[in-house]
Amino acid sequence: MTSVEQISGKKILVTGVTGWVAGPLAESLAAQGNTVYGAARFKDPAQRQPWHDKGVQTVSIDLAKGNLDEVPSDLDLVLHFAVAKSSNFEEAFASNAHGSADLMEVAASRSDKLSFFHCSSTAVYEPKHGEARKETDLLGDSHRPMPGMPTYSISKIAGEVLVKHTAKRLGVPTVIARLNVPYGDAYGWMSFHLMMMERNIPVPVHVDQPTTYTPIHADDINRSIPYLLSYANSGAEIVNWGGDQLVSIEDWCEEMGRLTGIAPTFNPTTATIASIVPDLEKLHNVGFHSSIDWREGLRRQISTMRPELLKN
Repeated sequence: MTSVEQISGKKILVTGVTGWVAGPLAESLAAQGNTVYGAARFKDPAQRQPWHDKGVQTVSIDLAKGNLDEVPSDLDLVLHFAVAKSSNFEEAFASNAHGSADLMEVAASRSDKLSFFHCSSTAVYEPKHGEARKETDLLGDSHRPMPGMPTYSISKIAGEVLVKHTAKRLGVPTVIARLNVPYGDAYGWMSFHLMMMERNIPVPVHVDQPTTYTPIHADDINRSIPYLLSYANSGAEIVNWGGDQLVSIEDWCEEMGRLTGIAPTFNPTTATIASIVPDLEKLHNVGFHSSIDWREGLRRQISTMRPELLKN
């Protein structure tokens, strides 16, 4: 596997730091010798101290309201993970689209060396069962059938458009990474499925089975950032982002059943997200391949979050 130099000695803003993906990444970057600022709304000041204990300085921003006064100056890098999952389109666009462009504008106005990493989602693709989606493939509203997520795909598409436009206008080297299914030792979609299995609730899968994705573990998320950033340019390059292994909801529920002795049942339905498998050729072309096998990742997750359920 080709190796690239990990990020160190940089001044970095990580948005959405209280979320699943950005929090572990901010902590990892701080441990690598970077000056890391973790951004969230931080309505409760008590939320800040745990981040300071991890070496992450906190700043309060609100993308929907345009509150960006605390964005630091002289940043080398913005890693933008903040996302609103509102069912109101106006609110979703304010945060995910307008807010993303405003963040780039403010950060660029305070630094002449800025690069920008925008976390998008493979939710922007029109699903096509059994076919990997390339970065140039048809976009669509894949998340509309999912209860509670009517704005997600469309607002993420709008975010990409505004980030791309702003990067070109300002000349900011930018990469837009379309993330598939992230998970880690302490978070992930799978943990919700395990809770459903415990309660004997059938897990929703798409009628077009298997409901396949390319999950990527937090360890590999952290390791892949420099590879993705190698694509950053003022045209805002779009790159698919996921793990190497094809894994379905059915696969990971069956594996969790093997680990815990709790057998899953499934509910095939159209009222859920269809399989979306990203084509990872661009990510592989710069030398990145995931290293955490999904079965090992699941075992680690259960041993961290629900150790009492493990059979062994």
